Amino acid sequence: MNNRLRVLRAERGWSQAELGGRIGVSRQAVNAIETGKHDPSLPLAFRIARLFELPIEGVFDDGAGHDRG
Repeated sequence: MNNRLRVLRAERGWSQAELGGRIGVSRQAVNAIETGKHDPSLPLAFRIARLFELPIEGVFDDGAGHDRG
């Protein structure tokens, strides 16, 4: 799943550890989500989206429904 987490975090000047603390996960978990190695649970995705005051689709993109033509 593609996501804008790294960009959103960098815009706020937060480290991975700081973001992790704000959403209740480890720095390693933030890294795994940012690099696409792990997709967050739905509750975690909602926490992330609320933190950045965005809809989930503003942070995460599963690639479905997009015309790649």
